Amino acid sequence: MTISASQPDWDFIATSPALMLSRLSHMGLIEVTGEQGRSFIHGQVTTDITSLTADQWKWGAHCDPKGKMLASFRTFAIADSLFMLMPTSTLELDLPQLKKYAVFSKAELADVSNQYQMIGVAGSEAQAFITQQFGDITAALTIVDGGAVLRDGERFIVIITDEKAPALINASQQTLVDASAWQALEIKAGYPNIDASHSGQYVAQMCNLQAIDGISFNKGCYMGQETIARMKYRGGNKRALYILSGTTSQTINTDTQLEIALEDGFRRGGNIIECVQQGDKVLLTAVLPNDTENNAQLRIADDESSQLTIIELPYSLVDA
Repeated sequence: MTISASQPDWDFIATSPALMLSRLSHMGLIEVTGEQGRSFIHGQVTTDITSLTADQWKWGAHCDPKGKMLASFRTFAIADSLFMLMPTSTLELDLPQLKKYAVFSKAELADVSNQYQMIGVAGSEAQAFITQQFGDITAALTIVDGGAVLRDGERFIVIITDEKAPALINASQQTLVDASAWQALEIKAGYPNIDASHSGQYVAQMCNLQAIDGISFNKGCYMGQETIARMKYRGGNKRALYILSGTTSQTINTDTQLEIALEDGFRRGGNIIECVQQGDKVLLTAVLPNDTENNAQLRIADDESSQLTIIELPYSLVDA
């Protein structure tokens, strides 16, 4: 089923309306089933799947043997099924990698993105609207008729079947907007939504996954664990995820390069992980050297008119 969405008609980079419903068409969903489904995924990813409760979702990453993230995701369970929510472009690369090893376990993995609508709900009235539609939603994960609601602070991700989605949208009395408005909120949260262009490039700590409880350092072995553990206990990580906002005359994407001002001029500074753009205004997450100062001067590569400012992260990168 196709549900149309419009571009936001407000400055979504800087503000948000009282109630916003955003179609998360850029996100995909993997379902994991089978007798050994959870134990298989537990042995592949950075997060502790065995401790995942019925009212909880977690961040995690699937890495290659060198600890480089193939995908970052939110994971949760509905009944006997485990789900992994991630950017669609990453899913298309990561699912075949997971299936390659799943053949040795009693586990089945499938792309079920087309069986659900994923709708982001945000704004000062989001809680009241969600309560009106689904009842009191206080847990991180609530199973509802036709799907589930993931709570993330004052925002919600509703994952619901096609037949249930139109009623939800109509009840909001709002125009359903495209994913860009939701992505702006994800960027402001400092989340590491890596897409296909950066799959296999960064160790999890380079995208701050440890700061959002996406890495368990107490679980058993998993793919890439040695590198990730060594980076925590022996140091050596020289990169981190930053939030940047500013302007550019260019149209940007996650392949666009950034430059940083040094004493002898601008030099290559880092890579964009996720970005949104409205006219000449841009908001993005980027992996930069982790000693980059908050007052550093950055710009979009080869755009002398571009100016980018670092926004403080909403979480700490200092280990507890």
